[in-house]
Amino acid sequence: MVYIYLMLSKSAQTKQFIIEKAAPIFNKKGFAATSMNDILEATGLAKGGVYGNFTSKEEIALMAFEYANECLITALANTIRREVLASDKLIAIFNFYHNYSVYPVLEGGCPLLNTAIDADFNFPELKEKAAIALTKMLNSLEFIINRGIATREFRKKVNAKAEANLIFSVIEGGMMMSRLNNEPKYLNDLLAYLKRHIKNFKK
Repeated sequence: MVYIYLMLSKSAQTKQFIIEKAAPIFNKKGFAATSMNDILEATGLAKGGVYGNFTSKEEIALMAFEYANECLITALANTIRREVLASDKLIAIFNFYHNYSVYPVLEGGCPLLNTAIDADFNFPELKEKAAIALTKMLNSLEFIINRGIATREFRKKVNAKAEANLIFSVIEGGMMMSRLNNEPKYLNDLLAYLKRHIKNFKK
């Protein structure tokens, strides 16, 4: 990452710097509540330094979401690729999200959950990006489950698509409950449930 950053031009480095500083702000406050002054304060740049690289707050928000989501996906991928069995990959995902409401990859929590709610009505372009990210996440879960079926680790009758939807919904719902109640136990209890649930894939 550092090597790639150094390979960028000075203008590209400034742009990337702004995105990285803005991403946690959008992730915490949402698009509407985040002001350009927030971004200026976080970056320490003058208005010209920001507007010279972006045409609008909307453009920054779109790229900030892409960056935030990529941080999450990269961290998840690094966790999953260490495992061989499909069941171990799923358990690695559940372990990754343990206490996630308290210790997220990016300050503010899950960028997909936050953005899906924040952009639902007031920012269709951002909503579309979140929808694409959601599809990729569900497809990845479905791929892992289908891999388990193909290698006969899981039962042939397991519905990979339905189970992927269930797993993702339970995790995201748990994060929402934990955040609302300032209590990681809600999410952690649901993750424990998912660990028990996937044992049924093998019966």
